[in-house]
Amino acid sequence: MRDVAFFLWLTLLCIPLAATAQSLTDKPVVFPARATSSATLDIHAATDLPAMEPLIRDFQLLAPEITINYFEYVTNDLYRAAAEACRTGRFMGDILLSSSVDQLIKLANDGCATPHSSAETARVSRWANWRDEVFGFTYEPSIFVYDSRMVPPEDVPRSHAALAELLRRRIDFYRGRIGTYDIRLSGIGYLLAYSDARQTTTVYGRLLESMSRADVVTRCCNSEILDQIAGGQLYIGYNILGSYAYAAMLRNPDLRIVVPEDYTLVLRRGALISRAAPNMAAAARFLDYLLSERGQRVSREKAFFFAEDEPSPKGVDGPETLKESGVARPIRIGPYLLAAQDQQQRQRFIADWTDVLFGSAPGSGGAQE
Repeated sequence: MRDVAFFLWLTLLCIPLAATAQSLTDKPVVFPARATSSATLDIHAATDLPAMEPLIRDFQLLAPEITINYFEYVTNDLYRAAAEACRTGRFMGDILLSSSVDQLIKLANDGCATPHSSAETARVSRWANWRDEVFGFTYEPSIFVYDSRMVPPEDVPRSHAALAELLRRRIDFYRGRIGTYDIRLSGIGYLLAYSDARQTTTVYGRLLESMSRADVVTRCCNSEILDQIAGGQLYIGYNILGSYAYAAMLRNPDLRIVVPEDYTLVLRRGALISRAAPNMAAAARFLDYLLSERGQRVSREKAFFFAEDEPSPKGVDGPETLKESGVARPIRIGPYLLAAQDQQQRQRFIADWTDVLFGSAPGSGGAQE
C-alpha cells in the first residue's frame, strides 16, 4: 500500500482545511510614517515579521509618508480569510504575501487580485509572474539543516538519496531526531511535498519510508524545527526554507546548511495586490519596491539571504551559485499550481502521506509556514 501511495503524490496538491481564519495577533504591528502620514498600507502576510521588517523600514525611507500596518498569519489562515473577504466583497488588506504561492494563484484565479504592470514587474523571471497578478519576490531554496555538534562530518547527507541511506544505516542513532513539516498543518509543507514527488517518486518514496522507520518528528513550521535542532532535540531538518535556516545559522554557528546536490527546490514567495485594496497606489508602490534592484539587494543582504543570480551566502554547503549549478528546480508560479485544487485529491494526499509516515488516518488543524 505504501508503494501505491508514493505514486499518488504526482498528481496531488493541497487546498486549505476548513476552519476559522485569523491573524496571529489581534492587532497589527504598526510602522509609523517617518514624515507626516498621508497614506496607510495594510500588509497581510504569511511571512515572519523579522524577515520582512528590513524591507518595510527601507521602503519607508523612500516613502516616508506611508504608515504600514503588518498583519501576520499562518499560511492557510491567510488564504481562508482572503478567500472569504473576496467572496463577500469585504476589504482585507492592500497586499498579500505568502510562501504558499499555490494559494495566491487560486485567489487570483477566483478574481481576488488586481493586475499590476510596471518597469519593475517587467524584470521578474517568467516563472515568477502569473498574469501580472501574482509575483515572486524572493529566491528561497529548500535545504537540509543539521546540528554540527551531533552529526559527524561523515554522516552529513548531500542528496535526498544520501539522507534516505543515512537513516537506514544509522537508524538507532537518528531515531526520533529527524524533523520536517507536518503537511496536515502547513501550507508550504504541502507545496514542497508535492514538488518533491514530481522530481523523483522513487527516491522521495524511499526517503519517506526511511523517515517513517526512523520515527520522523513532524512540526507545523520552520521555526519549531529550527528551535528544536538548536536545542539538541533534533539533529537534522528536512525541507527547511533556506532563508529562515540561514537566519538561524547566523544566530547559532552550531547549525549548518546543506543545499542538496541532486536537486534543490526553489520557492519564490508570492505577492498579490488585493482586488478591493483601498490604498492601491501604496500597494503598487510597495510591490514595485520588493521587485526593484534596491529591494532585491535588501532582501539578499538582510532578509531572505539568497538570490537567483548571486553566490550562495557564506557558510552554505553546496554550489556557489544555484542557478548556474543546474541543481535548482524552481517551483513555477503558474497554472500547474491550480491543477490539483480539488478537496478530494487533497484528502487522499493527506491520507497517503499520513499512512506512509505513521500508518494512521490524518488529523486536522490550522496551518503554518
